[in-house]
Amino acid sequence: MSIKRRSATTFSLSFLDIMSCGLGATVLLFLILKHNVDPIPATDENLRSEVNLLQEEILMGEENLARIRNTISELDEELAVAQGLARQIEEEIEELSRQIAEMDPNSEETIRDLRDRLSLLEEQKRLLEAEISGGNRVRQFIGEGQRQYLTGIRLGGEFVLILLDTSDSMLDETIVNIIRRRVRGDDVKRESPKWQQAVRIVEWIVSNIPYGSRFQIVPFNTEAAPLVPTSMGNWLASDIESELNSGIDALQQLVPNGGTNLLNAFATIDSFSPRPDNIFLITDGLPTIGANPSSGSTVTGDQRLRFFNEAMRLVNNRSIPFNIMLLPMEGDPFAASSFWRLSVDTDGSFVTPSSDWP
Repeated sequence: MSIKRRSATTFSLSFLDIMSCGLGATVLLFLILKHNVDPIPATDENLRSEVNLLQEEILMGEENLARIRNTISELDEELAVAQGLARQIEEEIEELSRQIAEMDPNSEETIRDLRDRLSLLEEQKRLLEAEISGGNRVRQFIGEGQRQYLTGIRLGGEFVLILLDTSDSMLDETIVNIIRRRVRGDDVKRESPKWQQAVRIVEWIVSNIPYGSRFQIVPFNTEAAPLVPTSMGNWLASDIESELNSGIDALQQLVPNGGTNLLNAFATIDSFSPRPDNIFLITDGLPTIGANPSSGSTVTGDQRLRFFNEAMRLVNNRSIPFNIMLLPMEGDPFAASSFWRLSVDTDGSFVTPSSDWP
């Protein structure tokens, strides 16, 4: 009897079992593996902090921008009011001029009163025009990018005195370079970056004092005298262009030389009548000359401090604020603390400007 054989098939039970096991292993691996990836790696905390900081700065910038826009709107309103007042004054001037022309020549008293009123209106118009064109600035000062910095300096006052150090040390920040520049020509000395910064600071102060204030620039080294020789003991008018420009033009011709005698500089305070009500002192260190000349060829830090204290005895009126602009100079460790004390005692300000200011 013959035995019936079963036909062989490729997809037997064993093969299907193997395939099922492989598919199950693949599904298990897919479930185990992590599929979501953090946008910022957890290990890079510095990058996350920088992003948060930038977002905060953006928010602060938007808030400041809103404040600036509000300030601009307020200034536009004030400008419109000032322009309206100027037009009103101009109309009154024209009306008064017409009345004067029609007046009886025999009524001299009435004509004189009208002319006085006309002069007053013209002065008010001039002040308004100055306010519209430049605010309370008597001279425009435009630096790189028209930058202005918040310094906390008191720029007010009716009589502003500017004391400018013109000694050799204003040529450079290091002693070696000062010696090198000291033997050069006057043109090279004037172009010294440190001295040019001091000149720009004086121009910045003059440009920002209130319109109508009186001012005086007194350079000092071994001696001290007003920048304009003919103005000894007098004040220059900031609203008179000729006097303003004469002071700035004379400033451009100065050449740093000699030592520093702060006694002579402070002595000029009492030479003005009326006395100044705001003082700016632009220097780079403590004085090198005192009441009694030093016997040695060099001056120590203790000697310079003693010379400074001698000069401080002349500052008997502490109600006048001293605003100190201290430029850099090596080898003078007591300068910053001494001048800072002077500014604090007089309710002034103390600034150590960067090399690109103003």
